[in-house]
Amino acid sequence: MEEKLTLDAKTAEALKRAHYGIYGHSAVEICHWTKEAIRKKSGCYKNKFYGIQTHQCMEFTPTAVFCENRCIYCWRPNEFYRMLKIPEDWIDEPEEIVKNLEKERKKLLIGFMGGPNIDKDWLKDALTPTHYSISLSGEPTMYPKLPELIKYLKSLPNTKSIFLVTNGQEPEMLKRLIKEDALPTQVYLSMNAYDESEFININRPMYKDAWKRWLDSLKLLNEMNTRTVIRITLIKSYNDKLEQIPKAAELIRMGNPHFVEVKSYMHIGYSQSRLSADNMLTFEEIKSFTLKLLSYLSEFVYMDDMPRSLISVIQNLKRYTDRWIIQGGSYTK
Repeated sequence: MEEKLTLDAKTAEALKRAHYGIYGHSAVEICHWTKEAIRKKSGCYKNKFYGIQTHQCMEFTPTAVFCENRCIYCWRPNEFYRMLKIPEDWIDEPEEIVKNLEKERKKLLIGFMGGPNIDKDWLKDALTPTHYSISLSGEPTMYPKLPELIKYLKSLPNTKSIFLVTNGQEPEMLKRLIKEDALPTQVYLSMNAYDESEFININRPMYKDAWKRWLDSLKLLNEMNTRTVIRITLIKSYNDKLEQIPKAAELIRMGNPHFVEVKSYMHIGYSQSRLSADNMLTFEEIKSFTLKLLSYLSEFVYMDDMPRSLISVIQNLKRYTDRWIIQGGSYTK
C-alpha cells in the first residue's frame, strides 16, 4: 500500500525524524516506557496506577498537527498547529486510521528486534496492542469521527482498555461521546490553570472563549458513565504556588473525577525553547503540593505515586471505582 500523507512535506519530515509513524492526518509513536517494558525493565505510571500493560500500549493520535492551544509546556512542535478544523477532504475513516497506524507501529517495534536486552517474548506480545491511548500529539477531540473511532477500537477482539486525553476545548465532542455511547475506558482532562488569565498565559489558546470551553468540559466529567481523571501539570513559578491550591480544589470538586494526577512539567522536546529545566518540580515538591491539595478535598485519599515520573495520584472515595482496570496487571514498582 502506498504511503498516504496529507501533511506538508516539512511537517511530515519533522515527525518522521522524531520517530513517528504517519498515515494521513494521524500518527503513532513508541514511547520511552514501551521501550523500557520490552526490555522488561519497567512499565509506565499507567501500569503502576491502573494495571495497563505498557508493552502492549499503542499511543496514537488522529490529529497529529491539529490543536486549539499553543501550550508553553508542550513537548510537541506546536508551531505546526495552524488550523482549527481538519479539511473535509483530508478526513480518514476510523478503521483506515487504526489498521495503517498498527502497521506503522509494527515497523517501529520490529526495529528493536536483535537490540540489546530485548525480551523477544515481550516484544512479540507488544506487536498486538491491548491498550489504546488516544493522545500523543494535537487534540484528538478535533477529529470529527472520534465516536466511530472509539467504537471501532472497542470492537477489536484484543482491546482491553482505551484512554482519551483532551485539553477540554471541544465540549460538544465530549457531549457526542456521551450521547452516542462512545466513551472510552478512561477520559483525561488536562488542567494547568485555575482562572482565566492564567489559562490564557499557559495555554495560549486560539479560541477567544477557551476558558468557558474548558469549564464546560470540566462539568461534563461528572456526567460521564466512565472513569475520569483530571491531570494537573505543574510548572514551577507558574501554577505551583500553595496559595493557588484552594482554586484548584474548587475546580476539582466541580468536575468530580474518579482520580486526580499531579505531574511535573518535563523539560523535553520543543518545550525546551519556551521554558527552562528550572521550571520542573522535584518529586518532593509534587508530593507536597498533592498533600496540600488533599487538605481541601476531604473526599479524596492519596492513592499512589511514581517518583521517577514525577507524578502522584489521589482517588475520589465519594465517586469510587476500583483503581485496577486490569486486575493483577501491574509489573511496575
